[in-house]
Amino acid sequence: MLLAVDCIIFGFDGTELKLLLIKRGFEPEQGRWSLMGGFVQPKETLDNAAARILHELTGLKDVYMEQLHAFGEVERDPIERTVSVVYTSLIDINEYKKQINNDFHSEWFPLKKLPSLIFDHRDMVEMAKEKLRYKAAFHPIVFEMLPEKFTLPQLQSLYEGIYGSLMDKRNFSRKVLSTGLLIKQKDKERLSSKRGAFYYKLDKRKYQTKFNAFLNFIPNPNNLN
Repeated sequence: MLLAVDCIIFGFDGTELKLLLIKRGFEPEQGRWSLMGGFVQPKETLDNAAARILHELTGLKDVYMEQLHAFGEVERDPIERTVSVVYTSLIDINEYKKQINNDFHSEWFPLKKLPSLIFDHRDMVEMAKEKLRYKAAFHPIVFEMLPEKFTLPQLQSLYEGIYGSLMDKRNFSRKVLSTGLLIKQKDKERLSSKRGAFYYKLDKRKYQTKFNAFLNFIPNPNNLN
């Protein structure tokens, strides 16, 4: 039985929530879109294997990843029995843009327009999306995908991408500002519109004690499909 790791990297570019994929470099399924995966070496920890494989296949390094689940269906790999431990990460695409290489045709795909994936990789992604929705409701991980300064339209786009549903613009802005957890900045982002949108920062001190203030405007995680 072989032991492998697969890496699911979600990223936000300021407009859309995306998933990083590569083209598989060997058979079976050579040339098809895939998560970043590979085998664990005999003297290597799972965490180190995930970091090594991600760096070798995409160029990304120093990316914090968490274990999601172990996939061990008997026939998930048509060649040999393989158990894969899946890792996930959430990043700001613009922050890591310069690191990514094109050795394996690394490409960001919008979650709404994912191509066909090899083996059970689509199942892995669906589980990771579900976990992301729960974590976004109870932890400040959403802000790890945003730059230090962000606009309300960017924050709304990110939440809509995570939960797969549109939110009313005025209602979203009113509720998110009512939490008192965002600090308004003096400057504006003016590329998206002539009027521009003010930048905000997360008040991290307040968030640690009042994170549940965000729960009043996102979909109920207990009702998600």
